[in-house]
Amino acid sequence: MQMQLNQQQQLASVPDAVKRFIVHFHQSIRDGNLPEISLAYESGWNRLTEKFYSKTEWPEAETISPLVGDDPIFLILYRELYYRHVYSRLSPNIDDRFHSYENSCELFNYLLNSDGPAPLDLPDQWLWDIIDEFIYQFQSFCSWKNKVGSKSEDEMAMLAEATQIWSCYSVLNVLYSLIQKSQILEYLKATQAGESTEAVAELVGEYGTRSLYRMLGYFSIIGLLRVHTLLGDYTLALKVMDNVELSQKAPLARVTACHVATYYYVGFCYLMLRRYPDAIRMFVTILNFINRMRQYHTRSYQYDQVNKTGDRMYALLAICSALSPSRLDDNIMNTVKEKYGDQYTKMTQGSEGLQAFEELFTFACPKFIAANPPPYENEVQLAAWLEEPPADPAQKHLALFLSDVHAQDAVPTLRSFLKLYTSLDAGKLANFLDVDEEELVQQMMVMKQSSRSVTRPATSAGSLLQGEVVSTSDLDFAIEENTVHIAESTVGRRYGGWFIRNIEHAQRVFDSMRSQPLPITKTAAVTPPVNGQVEKSDAPAAQSRQTSGRTGRAVWGGANARRVEIEA
Repeated sequence: MQMQLNQQQQLASVPDAVKRFIVHFHQSIRDGNLPEISLAYESGWNRLTEKFYSKTEWPEAETISPLVGDDPIFLILYRELYYRHVYSRLSPNIDDRFHSYENSCELFNYLLNSDGPAPLDLPDQWLWDIIDEFIYQFQSFCSWKNKVGSKSEDEMAMLAEATQIWSCYSVLNVLYSLIQKSQILEYLKATQAGESTEAVAELVGEYGTRSLYRMLGYFSIIGLLRVHTLLGDYTLALKVMDNVELSQKAPLARVTACHVATYYYVGFCYLMLRRYPDAIRMFVTILNFINRMRQYHTRSYQYDQVNKTGDRMYALLAICSALSPSRLDDNIMNTVKEKYGDQYTKMTQGSEGLQAFEELFTFACPKFIAANPPPYENEVQLAAWLEEPPADPAQKHLALFLSDVHAQDAVPTLRSFLKLYTSLDAGKLANFLDVDEEELVQQMMVMKQSSRSVTRPATSAGSLLQGEVVSTSDLDFAIEENTVHIAESTVGRRYGGWFIRNIEHAQRVFDSMRSQPLPITKTAAVTPPVNGQVEKSDAPAAQSRQTSGRTGRAVWGGANARRVEIEA
């Protein structure tokens, strides 16, 4: 009775607007009304959060349970939103982290282990957010768990007992289970092969024909891309994307956050695999999309997240462009120089730009996680771990990246000299660089190797790991006896783009001028009539002229004007 009384008191403290929203939200989910669910999820929840719960938790699920008839499925979905709010607006404690994991397990167990497909329909945006938030909370827990020094004895005891909470195995198991249950890989292969709707439905079964399972399986593939990237396995991350088409017609383009995240992680994997042209193509494609859709994004509750990811991709694009110079879209390149112009200039100057590479990589890389957490369950191993902790995952990947950059330190300087000549004596070039001829040959071989890259054709379908070795530089050379012969290919200027940009600029200037208000002319002041004539003091043509015959001078004046005499 005391518990019921406390629950009634807590429910009474909930604002009426929130109660009405929860009742309407529950009814929309029960009816499967996707437009109403989307409106409540994307607008109503965030609006009430800003109004009532910007700095506090939403009411607990047990508190609002009487409003929804103790519906267990709705309460699981409500807790998913509740813990997402705690992670985004507040600081989760260890209980929040454990309970959010348990709620996620309840949700996925309901979807995967029910007798037949679950009778539930949710919008694509929410389905993506469920997968995205599941991985984010896993990532957050791993980072928090590795900070052993900040843990209390109770927290360490709880972590020692719950070794499977947010483990890599459990997270990967959920994602692979959703992919298998939905038969999404078979669905993608069949649709790409042009199979009929009936043949596809027969192939994927009753789960694969449901939009809920199909989209959860599809988003789980993107989730695997992200998890493997966070773990540092870039080849496997791209391998899981074999059957996913990267285009604006693909299902991933239905959710803007999914669209942007996919291109970000694919581009980053290409960067770490030293496939810079492919990474540049990924970043330029999605950044152009963000720029075109910016006006739409301003109305989205994920506007800030998309912008932050865009800023990180501009930084990664600056890194790729410095390591593999190529002609880029002028608008994109201007934005890169506007945001990171100083770092970009340093990165193109050889060894002087190593710090700039480090700054941009640290800012733009994902928050890597360690696959092996501290051994809380074994005191002896934990003590040894504290005496000699492993390297931070981010620093480990940064060191690997900087080792590649350091190997190409001399390339920008060597390139700047070669661009000045068509042929040059090797000894003379060695003197320019203050190195001996043997070291010069080594530097030239490094430059030759850095100008070759495995690149996937833009129109190619299939695996993202496919590609062929091509030259990525506009400068090539050959060494014949003791002479270096240089060949530079020049790219013609794209006049069409230049004219289009200037026409658009002229149109904007014209529209701006046309929208300005007309200038207001000054009304002439009318002086009182003199001798029956009206004189306007501000109009020189209307001023009276008096002539003095004695002096031969013309005198111009008005009622309120200063007297001026002009020689005749």
